[in-house]
Amino acid sequence: MKLKSLLEKIGPGPLVTAAFIGPGTVTVCTLAGIQYDYTLLWALVLSIVATLYLQEISGRLGLVTGMDLSQLLRNQRGGKVLKYFSMVLILAAIGLGNAAYEGGNISGANLGLGIFAQFPVWKFSEMELVSGNLLFGVLALALLWSGNFQRIEKVLVALVIAMSLAFLVAAVMTKPDLMGILQGVVPSFDFQKFPTVVALIGTTVVPYNLFLYASLVKKKWNSADSVSKMRTDISLAVILGGLVSMGILIVGVANPAQELHNAQDIAKGLTEVFGVFGTYLMGFGLMAAGMTSAITAPLAGGLVICGILGWNQDVKSPQMRASMGIILFLGILFSSFGIRPVSLITLAQIANGILLPVISGWLIWAGSQSAYLGKFKNTWISTTIGFLIWLITLGLGIKSIGTVMGWF
Repeated sequence: MKLKSLLEKIGPGPLVTAAFIGPGTVTVCTLAGIQYDYTLLWALVLSIVATLYLQEISGRLGLVTGMDLSQLLRNQRGGKVLKYFSMVLILAAIGLGNAAYEGGNISGANLGLGIFAQFPVWKFSEMELVSGNLLFGVLALALLWSGNFQRIEKVLVALVIAMSLAFLVAAVMTKPDLMGILQGVVPSFDFQKFPTVVALIGTTVVPYNLFLYASLVKKKWNSADSVSKMRTDISLAVILGGLVSMGILIVGVANPAQELHNAQDIAKGLTEVFGVFGTYLMGFGLMAAGMTSAITAPLAGGLVICGILGWNQDVKSPQMRASMGIILFLGILFSSFGIRPVSLITLAQIANGILLPVISGWLIWAGSQSAYLGKFKNTWISTTIGFLIWLITLGLGIKSIGTVMGWF
């Protein structure tokens, strides 16, 4: 099969990979490897299973109903209080949340670029402008503003493939202990490692990806008969993303760095392991991870905002451009001038902590309803498995809120 023919059959799954493999994932997975060797690989296996389960339901709902999750929630009949609470929660968690975290995505891309070249930092009195962050922010804005979804998708697929190769090749170059890897995928419980386990799962099970995939599958396929194609698409994407996360953790095991102040230190610390080439590989991977997340976060945020408010979700529509533009503008502002929007991040963390168990619970319930999915609804066994996965998302939500509130 020719590469072009294969790429044409790929759905929006790689965009999910692009979204959850960001600078945060690189940092968390590397630290897990440095601190605990291979022993937390099982947490990434668990996160792959949970993510795949929830993303498959979101894709199925998008295909069969012809609506994404935000539209389904907006049109849902029943208690108005719960409906409007959910809508406000989604806007806060994904609209404001993506704006708060966008600065980190852009900064991560620039940190990766810093392995190859340092762009100047311009100082204006007490303020400074990081030109590299501004460059990546403008590139992301130009791509999204073009309104050419096929171009956006091709750029993201290319970046995901390049990023995946960079991290996986780097992992192979470390000559990992295969027996240690096999032992690491067997669950082992240690309360001391619990915060890192939660962080590893939390970087993979991303709420806005559930909305993003449901919205994109109905653009790619317009028939419920394409459910099998969707399942293949999301399975390959999530498994690839999980393997990349494992690769990053494996590289972390080999990283001799004692102090990691930022993601750039991760790449630099590998020079002693396999020379400058390996450092360049990790630097490129970090740059690609930041750039892919910098593009998908505004896209997902725009789709959610427009879906919740009943606006046009076409990428070229004024409403979508305004929604994506605001998220990107705030990200560029925060990253370029070194502003840390603490209040916004705190609000987003609390909203996400509530949203994840709420939306995953609703997804599992909706997936079992004939009214939504007809013959494509979940079996009782699948729903039972879903309940166990929901308990994981509940734990993630409690941990997210507890961290912000100082309970943990």
